[in-house]
Amino acid sequence: MANSSRAPGRSRRVRTAFAVSAAVGLLATAAAVVLPGSASAASTLGASAAERGRYFGTAVAVNRLNDSAYTSILNREFNQVTAENEMKIDALQPQQGQFNYGTADRLVQHARSQGMLVRGHTLAWHSQQPDWMRNMSGPTLRNAMLNHVTQVATHFRGQIEWWDVVNEAFEDGSSGARRDSNLQRTGDDWIEAAFRAARQADPNADLCYNDYNIDNWNDAKTQAVYRMVQDFKSRGVPIDCVGLQSHFTGGSNYPSNYRTTLSSFAALGVDVHITELDIRNAPSDAYRNVVNDCLAVARCKGITVWGIRDSDSWRSNESPLLFNGSGQKKPAYDAVLAALNNGTPPPTGDPTTPPPTGNPTTPPPGGGCTATVTPGQVWGDRYNTSVTVSGASTWSVVVEITPPQRISATWSGNPTWDSSGNVMTMRSNGSGNTFGFTTMMNGNSSARPQIRSCTAG
Repeated sequence: MANSSRAPGRSRRVRTAFAVSAAVGLLATAAAVVLPGSASAASTLGASAAERGRYFGTAVAVNRLNDSAYTSILNREFNQVTAENEMKIDALQPQQGQFNYGTADRLVQHARSQGMLVRGHTLAWHSQQPDWMRNMSGPTLRNAMLNHVTQVATHFRGQIEWWDVVNEAFEDGSSGARRDSNLQRTGDDWIEAAFRAARQADPNADLCYNDYNIDNWNDAKTQAVYRMVQDFKSRGVPIDCVGLQSHFTGGSNYPSNYRTTLSSFAALGVDVHITELDIRNAPSDAYRNVVNDCLAVARCKGITVWGIRDSDSWRSNESPLLFNGSGQKKPAYDAVLAALNNGTPPPTGDPTTPPPTGNPTTPPPGGGCTATVTPGQVWGDRYNTSVTVSGASTWSVVVEITPPQRISATWSGNPTWDSSGNVMTMRSNGSGNTFGFTTMMNGNSSARPQIRSCTAG
């Protein structure tokens, strides 16, 4: 995550999304305006996000709470906060065994008094370690890290909705490797150990992994984090969410496949959060796209911008936030609020029930093989499908999607699409006779993919 000088960094599972709405219910009611010819629309970011079962938050520096203009915007606009630096290791345990919670407690108390949810940031990180920790190694460091996780999570138990348990553990570039840090050198299982300690200390908080430059689905770093989460879920390591910092600038601009990244992580069974959003020069389109992408993924729980006014930003010379230095709303603010207000409220009913379908198990025959569809897991904005081919060891299957639905991810086959993007041909790739894909509903929850043909060879 970001500090003042460099780029960063099960919940109450059933109630998390709706806790946001409850926490800001009075705010949402008070902050509604009536637009001509329409239903009421929320006039603040947090109120609008809450109506859609999400949060819209900001990073907060506690020393700025004495600034009335700053605090006025904070209290009016946001329903979630993250401590900018006050919960990092050097702030909470400057001397080994001596914990200093006063400043962080002040932030938590302010947030809770305003009905805001709190993100704890961060329990274990290679950066912003105090001198005593930087000089440690091996089992001594591992034990000190786990003690820090346990003591801090226990202190704030019941007050934190999400913990960034581990921050920025993977290196940039094409290797997909773990970052070479003092924590990594204690053993590959250090991340897992931190998550297990956090669960034991604060069993009702959601536990997240948080990193930057994991926004582009095609990047090696993104894929490496994805594989770690996939592994953790398969082995029962307690991880509930992934945080994408989304500091968009330079080589890390908003990617066109950002929604695919969000939905792919979510398909692993974890929530996704946009945790430290800021965009150089605050382009309205990019901010709007990020909001729309989050709203399109049911398990995207919310967005946190990394600061309130441009003058508060660690990238202040790039004017990356929604308010200028004078606290005035920028065009990007209007774009974000409009996108939130145009979003769809959370669905009701059973999220595990597949959308209506014709007869998914009787696809039309092809030349020499049969493709049988099995509906998979369903979320609010997408669903999985698996297809089993019989009668041939090599094959091609043509699948048609009803617009505006789109396939966002595939596995165990080689896919190609026609020019419309609505028809996918999946060919065998030696991984067996079953392939699968994820379909984004994009507002159409009634249609299912149709098998048009199965051809042997």
